[in-house]
Amino acid sequence: MAFQRAFAALLIASLVLVHFTYALQEGIKSTPPAPSPQPPKPLVCEGACKIRCSASSRPNLCNRACGSCCRTCHCVPPGTSGNYEACPCYFNLTTHNNTRKCP
Repeated sequence: MAFQRAFAALLIASLVLVHFTYALQEGIKSTPPAPSPQPPKPLVCEGACKIRCSASSRPNLCNRACGSCCRTCHCVPPGTSGNYEACPCYFNLTTHNNTRKCP
């Protein structure tokens, strides 16, 4: 009789342990994943290049080159010239002759 009581107690204790282990694992699984960061808003290349090329002697050529660079790099340096540190990709694009592509 004592053996049956000990066996029943051991069986109940193991079932409770299994239940709590399962509940703990489900609690870990059910935590919602961290939200992914929102992508930056796309740059309107046309407006940015219009400002960049406003002082150019050849605005059509400047706008075409700037638009191509903007679509590749997703940024345009501020101002009408220089400021390339604000957009290193824009500065590093080159033509087939290894000259800077972006105005």
